[in-house]
Amino acid sequence: MFEQLTARISGILGSFGNKKLTESNVRDGMREVRLALLEADVAVKVVDDFIENATAKALGEEILRSVSPTQQFIKVIYDELVRVMGGAGQQFSLRKGKLNILLCGLQGSGKTTTAAKIALMHKKQYRFLLVSADTYRPAAMEQLRILAGQAGVGFFEQGMKLNNPIEIVRKARSFADENGYNGLIIDTAGRMEVDDAMMKEIQQISKLVKFDETFFVADATAGQSIVQTVSAFHAQFNLTGLVLTKFDSDTRGGAALSVKAVTGKPIAWVGTGEKLEDFEIFYPERIASRILGKGDILTLIENAQKVIEAEDAKKLEEKFRNNEFNLEDFRDQIARLRKMGPLSKVMGMLPGVDAEKQKDFNDRELIRIEAIINSMTRFERSNVNILGPTRRKRIAKGSGTTLAEVNRMLTRFQDMKRMMKKLSKNPQMFDRFNEADMQGIPPLT
Repeated sequence: MFEQLTARISGILGSFGNKKLTESNVRDGMREVRLALLEADVAVKVVDDFIENATAKALGEEILRSVSPTQQFIKVIYDELVRVMGGAGQQFSLRKGKLNILLCGLQGSGKTTTAAKIALMHKKQYRFLLVSADTYRPAAMEQLRILAGQAGVGFFEQGMKLNNPIEIVRKARSFADENGYNGLIIDTAGRMEVDDAMMKEIQQISKLVKFDETFFVADATAGQSIVQTVSAFHAQFNLTGLVLTKFDSDTRGGAALSVKAVTGKPIAWVGTGEKLEDFEIFYPERIASRILGKGDILTLIENAQKVIEAEDAKKLEEKFRNNEFNLEDFRDQIARLRKMGPLSKVMGMLPGVDAEKQKDFNDRELIRIEAIINSMTRFERSNVNILGPTRRKRIAKGSGTTLAEVNRMLTRFQDMKRMMKKLSKNPQMFDRFNEADMQGIPPLT
């Protein structure tokens, strides 16, 4: 995501080098930033406001006289990115207690999958019942039924026998109350474009249930064109937030950078893939950090915590300290890494890994490494030093790889093992890495 914008802004910021900031080069830089934002399909009004505020701050005496003016200039851009996307510390959270959610949006925006993703993400806090009020799209109800099963949450089966959306919602509300559900998510029908019939139907549904949250679900790749659609919906209903789907496919970022500033509605979550787990809270600070090529370490850590138990992490640290980490452990970690999503996405959260470098990382490499390790005996995986030329040739043949690939994997393993042993003995090295990499940008905590 944001590949084009990140590449452009990184180039602009890099052009300053160690130059002293002057009014001339600040305005030249801002002119280039403006073009980058417009190319990213950010709304013109938002771009103009962004540049006006950023220029005023960058030309302030505090910046021009700073010991590190270029880093201060980067901070100005960072602060403005955070502001237009909602502000620092403004991540969305659902209210506690009984919760009724209405999802609306155009056809094909991803409402049905989003319903299941919301339910799965908040499964520990709510007992959700998913309801499909889409009687127009073939198999819409069946799709939601399957997704609800995958998420392990309730689905209103009776609705599949009814043809009237209003009647479905009425009966679903009673069913939820009678069966102890404290969370209700209504997936409404979409259209190819906003029309009166669509709006009237959602208004009728809104009168049946007191909705705590009404989310507009939008395709992030549509760019700033979704702003007008959101505004049309907000004029009819009291939207509380937005969900951007296909966020992983949005190379420009216009929607994320436009919608909050224009509509005043916060982005609650973003869909980052097809799996139900590919769903993230929208943090303006973290997204701004990604746009500036500074990575997103906090989200990476949170994703890792989902697949690595605290007890397992402690055992792993002990193995590194005692030099007991072996190829079986390495294979287990690769399996966990793959659960976190595509390797290019994971690497994109690391500072300094730009869009071009991300392309060098792919899941095929991990699959190849797993195949090599699986071709070894248990004894070999625990005693890597016994892997001489004969054994390596056998492993290459058994895994369908080459001897060079086996040698390269083993070399990387030994290098990683040595590095992790050093880091486990000196955790402060992590702190120094983070401080150096995030220079010029405030802590994202």
